[in-house]
Amino acid sequence: MAKTAPAGPILITGCSSGIGRSSALALHAAGRTVYATARRLDSIKDLADHGIHTLALDVTVEESMIVAVKTIEHEAGPVAVLINNAGYGLYGAVEQVPMADVRRQFDTNFFGLVRLTQLVLPGMRRAGEGRILNVSSMGGRVTLPGGAFYHASKYAVEALSDALRMEVAQFGIDVVIIEPGPVKTPWNDIAVGSMNSNPNNGPDDSAATVTVDDPYAAYKRAVADSFASTQDGPLGRLGSTADDIAAVIVKAVSAGTPRTRYLINAVAKSLVATRRLLPTRASDAVLARQYGLPR
Repeated sequence: MAKTAPAGPILITGCSSGIGRSSALALHAAGRTVYATARRLDSIKDLADHGIHTLALDVTVEESMIVAVKTIEHEAGPVAVLINNAGYGLYGAVEQVPMADVRRQFDTNFFGLVRLTQLVLPGMRRAGEGRILNVSSMGGRVTLPGGAFYHASKYAVEALSDALRMEVAQFGIDVVIIEPGPVKTPWNDIAVGSMNSNPNNGPDDSAATVTVDDPYAAYKRAVADSFASTQDGPLGRLGSTADDIAAVIVKAVSAGTPRTRYLINAVAKSLVATRRLLPTRASDAVLARQYGLPR
């Protein structure tokens, strides 16, 4: 007998903009029961106007996650599909990023994902089916300049997903990794903003002191310029929209047997292939040339 996709409620995190919002709308249009969540309910009010269930959920607050899962289970039964989408990009020089910011990055991109997954798994096991989609990134397989902590969080998501997939297969639960390449969403503005927010912080988390002698100034300018090129230059035409990623997520949710990974768009595929085929120093040199990094 052919395997079918889980038919119960879908929980999506990070729906205030971008991929989460587009996925909520696309899955609702496909006839699924969707619970779209965000830290602030007012940011997803328009989704409620479309008939989508909305809940406040902050992936950095334990009680918030517990209440959201219990609410869904009470109203619609066990969560059938969890889409761990909430996240943002922290960029900056490793020497300068305050540890409080590093911890916040992992709380949002990784630890919240882990805890929410733990909370929905008992219901999935009892139902004998379920699907967990972890929105990672090509940045979970390729490390680009400036994003040490963002990439570290996504590498962690990839490792967790691979281990979890083997653990829960026995219960009829699939684990799928979504790996977008460049996407035109507010994510990029947040990443560029974080690059320039703490130019001289050290490991003591002291307040930023802006000076003219930032040793990483040229490096950070090159990385920031690369974001602009990705959005507005030739590479921008090869990037994806949030709707493009949502269409892949709908496919992964609806498939009887989904792929374990969905690497999305030509830029992502070429970068992953380059990193796999070239020696590390050669790959570093290619990236340095593409970004115009000081050497």
